[in-house]
Amino acid sequence: MNLLDSLGSLRSLTAGPWIYPVVATSILLDVFLPVLPSGFLVITAATAATAATATAASPDVPSLLPLLLCAATASVLGDFLAYRLARRGGARLDRAIARSRRLSLAQERLGTALARGGGLLVVLARFAPAGRSVVSLGAGAAKRRSKEFLPWSALAGVTWASYSVGLGWLGGQWLGATWFSAGVSTLALFLAGGLAAYLIRRPAVAPAPAS
Repeated sequence: MNLLDSLGSLRSLTAGPWIYPVVATSILLDVFLPVLPSGFLVITAATAATAATATAASPDVPSLLPLLLCAATASVLGDFLAYRLARRGGARLDRAIARSRRLSLAQERLGTALARGGGLLVVLARFAPAGRSVVSLGAGAAKRRSKEFLPWSALAGVTWASYSVGLGWLGGQWLGATWFSAGVSTLALFLAGGLAAYLIRRPAVAPAPAS
């Protein structure tokens, strides 16, 4: 497939203003359904936008800055929705979390991190597979205050959106508007997710005893 054919196929997927609500809906819902390809959609749209700009293509493809703002905003709104639903979940949700070792551990670690004034765990979890869901639901179920969780959620959303759009931009610059470019960029997003999952699962280092 040559560059023009690839650009045309990418544009057919991402052309028109409908791409923004589709991207936003996918990101908003993947906190509940992590299998949704929200990252791939963002990267593909950014790749098409970058290559279209470089080749003076039709302006009906998405623009990078609105795409970034759309992705970041939808990410924060999705986190907040999951947080609020879990916060209002009551005893039934508490019992469900207690039965899940993964949710219980995430809730405990998140509470400790936020209490110490550090929410790096929230940012890392945004990249890890299903980590966003676990952390957002865990924060709500633990009744963490919104001012403790939401600023870190906003930072996580902006970081994830910037990284995803940046990968699409780099892929479009270096490899052109091809499906291979979008695939390589998506692989880089998955690798970042794997690294984030590893960092989250590492046992915390116990503080040295006072002498």
